Amino acid sequence: MKSFVWILMLATTLPLVAQVPEDTAAAPPPSGAEAQQLRQQIRQRWNEHVRTTLGLSDDQTGKLQATEQRFEGQRQPIRARQREINRSLNAELVSGTPNQDRVRQLIDERQDNQLKLQQVNRDEAREMQGYLTPVQHARYQEERRRFQERVADVVRQRREARRQLPERGPRGGVRKRPRP
Repeated sequence: MKSFVWILMLATTLPLVAQVPEDTAAAPPPSGAEAQQLRQQIRQRWNEHVRTTLGLSDDQTGKLQATEQRFEGQRQPIRARQREINRSLNAELVSGTPNQDRVRQLIDERQDNQLKLQQVNRDEAREMQGYLTPVQHARYQEERRRFQERVADVVRQRREARRQLPERGPRGGVRKRPRP
């Protein structure tokens, strides 16, 4: 359990450090090399946690790591496109007169993108079923779900905390943010 908490702390700290405004951060955000090193540590701790929790053999551990890495590489551009679509859709909806055709197009793209992500997840699960027992696979999915929920909670809390921070003007003074 201690290793899981350590993984969570590392995983949630790295992406969030870059989101903290410079004037509110106690230390500068990690450099590219430092960020890469933290990601490596997170991966290593996650692999140790999963290996221990699921009771994996060396062979299973190697296969699982290779599968995770390959499929995460496929998911990243899909998630990036999803964020882009959502930003475009939100911008269109808050504009004075949203373009009906553009909104329909973006909704269709978002649904297609979600299907792509689901397919990648199904393909990954199918591959894992080839070397994990059903119990190991179910436990793996549960561990990953918990981890993702905790990371999402921390990210959400950090965003809310950032919204509460006063905005700084060009001279460093506090400026009130306009209300949405």
